[in-house]
Amino acid sequence: MSFVARDLVLLWAMFLLLLCIQCSGSSMKTEAKIKSAVFLSPKFELGPGSVVNGYYYDIGFPRGHVALKSFNAEVVDESGNPVPLHETYLHHWLVVRYHQSKHATQNSDNVLIRNSGICQGNTLGQYFGLGSETRGTATDIPDPFGIEIGNPEEIPEGFHEKWLLNVHAIDTRGTKDKLGCTECKCELYNVTVDEYGRSIRPDYKGGLLCCYDSKQCKLKEGFEGPKRSLYLRYTVKWVDWDDFIVPVKIYILDVTDTLKLSDNSKGMNSDHDCKNEYQVESCSTDHKEGNSCVHVKRTSLPFQTGGYMIYGAAHQHSGGIGSTLYGQDGRVICSSIPSYGNGSEAGNEAGYIVGMSTCYPKPGSVKIIDGETLTLESNYNSTKEHTGVMGLFYLLVAEQLPYQHFRHSTRSSFFMDINNILLDN
Repeated sequence: MSFVARDLVLLWAMFLLLLCIQCSGSSMKTEAKIKSAVFLSPKFELGPGSVVNGYYYDIGFPRGHVALKSFNAEVVDESGNPVPLHETYLHHWLVVRYHQSKHATQNSDNVLIRNSGICQGNTLGQYFGLGSETRGTATDIPDPFGIEIGNPEEIPEGFHEKWLLNVHAIDTRGTKDKLGCTECKCELYNVTVDEYGRSIRPDYKGGLLCCYDSKQCKLKEGFEGPKRSLYLRYTVKWVDWDDFIVPVKIYILDVTDTLKLSDNSKGMNSDHDCKNEYQVESCSTDHKEGNSCVHVKRTSLPFQTGGYMIYGAAHQHSGGIGSTLYGQDGRVICSSIPSYGNGSEAGNEAGYIVGMSTCYPKPGSVKIIDGETLTLESNYNSTKEHTGVMGLFYLLVAEQLPYQHFRHSTRSSFFMDINNILLDN
C-alpha cells in the first residue's frame, strides 16, 4: 500500500499544481493560443438613399470546438477602406448560430440556436450584434472566460453547425434628412405597408417596418450618385476549447420587454414580448427631468438563472444618453454610456454614436442571484422626436467562477484516477 500512498500524494500534488496554474496562469496560457481571422461578408450594393437588409447564410467563421473571445466589424468598400456613417449608416449587424441538416436543400430546414436571453422565440437570439457604435465598442472576453461553440455533444447527429449574418445598412448620401433616414421615418420612405404587405398602423411614425430591404429614402432634388459595392469586414478571435476555459452565457435584455407571469411562477415560463424598438416623443409633449429634456423608459424583468457578470454593454441609437441595469436591491450592475463623434472620418463621425462604454467587473464582484428581478433603464435626449430607437443590454454571465469550474470539471476525473490506482494495487 506504500505505492498507493505515494501515488495518492503525487495525484494530489498534480491537482494542486493544475489548480494553481488555472488560477494564476490561465490568462498567459490562453493568450499564447489565441487565434484571429478576418472575414468579408458577401457583397451588397447601395445607391444614394437605398437600404439593404440582407441575410447571408454559412458565412466564414471559426470551426470546431472553440471558445469565442471577440467579434468586431465595420463596413468597407471594394478597396477595403472604412466607410463613414454619414455615407453608409450601419443600423445593425447580427451573427446567429444555426444547425443545418447535412441533407438540407433550402434555408427553411435550418434550426436557429439562440442565446440564453429571455425574449420570446428567436427574438434577439443573436450571439453578437451591434450598430453604429461597432468601431468603438469593446467586445473582448477576459480570460479565462469564453463563449463555447462547436461542442460535438451539442450538435445533433446528421447536422452541421453554421453561422448566419444579417446586415442592415442605409446609404444616406444626398438624402433630404440624414437623421430621419437613419431613424427610418415612414414619411421619408413613402411607406404604408411593411415588407410582408401588411398595413402599418397610422400612429407608427418610424422604425424597422419602414426601412426594409430595397426601400428608398428621399433624396435632395436633383441629387445623383453612383452605386457602391460594400462589405461587412469582421474580425473574430478565439481559442481551442479546453478545461481551463470557463463558459459564459449570452443574455440580451430589451427595455421594451413586457411579460405576463403565469399563476405559479416568478418569471418562470413567462410570456415575454420584446418589441425591439420604441418612439421617443419630443419634450414639448413629453415630461422633463431636471433642466433638460430626458425620455426615460424602464422595465423590470426576473432573471431565472443567475451567475457572475463578466461583461456588459448597452445598445442605443442617436439621441441615446446612456442605459443602466439595476439589481433588485437598487445596486448598479452595469451602466453603459454612448460616445459621439466630432469629426468626419470613419470612427469619429459627428452626431453619431461611435462607441458604448462597457463593464468589466472583477470576476466574482457582481453577482445576479437566481430569480432576481432586474430593472433596465434607457435614457434618450428628447429635445426632438426620435423614431425606431432601441434600448438593449448585452450581458455575459458565468455560472461559476474559475476555481469553481476547474474543481467541478476535474473532480470526477481526479477521483476516478484514485479509484483506478486502488483497483490496480
